[in-house]
Amino acid sequence: MRAIVYEHSGDASVLQLVERPVPEPGRGEVLVRMAVSGVNPTDWKARQAWPLPAGWQIPHQDGAGVVEAVGEGVDQTLIGERVWVWEAAWQRPWGTAAEYSVVPVRHAVPLGGASFDLGAALGIPFMTAHRCLTAGEYMPDTLHAGALSDHVVLVQGGAGAVGNAAIQLARWADACVVTTVSSPEKAQLAAAAGADFVINYREQDVVEEVRKVAPDGVHTIVEVSAARNAAADVQLLRTGGAVCVYADDGGDEVTLPIRPLMGPNARWQFVLIYTAPKVAKAQAVTDIAAAVAQGAIRVGAEAGLPLHRRALAETAAAQQAVQDGVVGRVLVATADE
Repeated sequence: MRAIVYEHSGDASVLQLVERPVPEPGRGEVLVRMAVSGVNPTDWKARQAWPLPAGWQIPHQDGAGVVEAVGEGVDQTLIGERVWVWEAAWQRPWGTAAEYSVVPVRHAVPLGGASFDLGAALGIPFMTAHRCLTAGEYMPDTLHAGALSDHVVLVQGGAGAVGNAAIQLARWADACVVTTVSSPEKAQLAAAAGADFVINYREQDVVEEVRKVAPDGVHTIVEVSAARNAAADVQLLRTGGAVCVYADDGGDEVTLPIRPLMGPNARWQFVLIYTAPKVAKAQAVTDIAAAVAQGAIRVGAEAGLPLHRRALAETAAAQQAVQDGVVGRVLVATADE
C-alpha cells in the first residue's frame, strides 16, 4: 500500500510517500481501506514534537473508508461497512494518511449513507466540540435534539473547524448559539453553520452584543483564545457557567480574576480530547453518530466548513495549509486517483 510515513520529528519535509505492506488487524481491530484522511492542527504539532514509540509514524487521526478485514473477536458482519475513524494515530503508528489503516473496532464508527468527506471531517473537531458542550456542571452529559433547548452557548471563533462543529452540534441540540468572528466572510460561514447571532469582534463590543441576547449570561463558552478573550468571558458567564478552552490561539497563558468568578461558581475547563475521560469520548462518538444519522451534520462552504482536497502525495502541503491557518477542513484523498 501507499502510505505517508515520517521517521523523525521536523517540518513538513520529513513526510515521505512510501510503499508498505498492508497491515493485518490484530485482536479487537479492523482493517480499513481508507478513502479520505482529515488533517487537524495536532497532526502537524505531533510531527514536530511528539515521540515516535514505533520509530515511525503514519500521521492523521481522522478519516473515513470501508472495513476490509477484521481481527480475532470482531464481528465478521462489519466487513464492507462504511465507517468514520477517530484517534487512529494516538499512541499508535497507524494513522489514516495511507491506503489502509488498522484501528481498534470502537474507533471505526458506522457512517451509513453519509459521504466519506463528512466522515473524515468528524473525529477530533466534533469530539472536542462535544466535550466543550457537555463538560460544564450544568450542561447535559449527552447531546440530542432538545438537550440544550434552554441554553445559550457562546462559540468564540465560529469559523474554525471546532467552532463550526460546536455551532452545528449546539444547534442540533436546540441551543441559542452566539458566535464571534473576525471578518464579514467568516460571519457568512458561521451563519451558514447555523449560528443564531454572529458578532464581528473587530467591529463590535462582544460583551455588549452578547448581553443583548443573554442578559443573565451564557451557560457555556467554547473558547479558542483564552488569552485574548478571558476578560470578556468573565463578564459573560451566568451562575454555574463554564468556559471550555480547547486551544491556545493568541497566547499560551491566561490571567483570571478570582472574586468575579467565585460569585457565579464559574468553571474553567481545559479540553484535550486525546486525554479526555473514556466515558466522555464514548458518549461523544454515540452522539455524533446519531447526529450524522439524523442528517444534522454537514460539510462544505454551504455548511460553513469549506473543504480543501489534496492527493496523498500532497500530504505535506495539506499539513502546511492547516499550520498556516486555512479556513475550513483540509482532506487528503487516500484512494487511487
